[in-house]
Amino acid sequence: MIDLTKLVTETRNPNTMDLDQMTPLELVSVMNQEDLNVVAGVKEVLPQVAQAIEWAVSSLEAGGRIVYFGAGTSGRLGVLDAVECPPTFGVSPDVVVGLIAGGEKAFVRAVEGAEDSL
Repeated sequence: MIDLTKLVTETRNPNTMDLDQMTPLELVSVMNQEDLNVVAGVKEVLPQVAQAIEWAVSSLEAGGRIVYFGAGTSGRLGVLDAVECPPTFGVSPDVVVGLIAGGEKAFVRAVEGAEDSL
């Protein structure tokens, strides 16, 4: 079994450990800096992002689909993106699908542990 405590995605960001003790200006400054870190990180992998887009387009043109799987907030964002694709891009709801751990009820209420169950 995977030790979840060793995954970077399951650890705390040392830059945001004391959010509750920061002034509003300190808080928004830290958030802004972390946002800049995301932009810099994405910039480093732009060729890979472009390749993923090319693969997705090829798959969709061949009759494939995009399926988002996620838990918690990431699952909710996947579902939100999937349901927005038909009105935005004119695709069938079957082409972009969002699935969230814990089922539909987890979209509006946290289902603790759903992402860790098999």
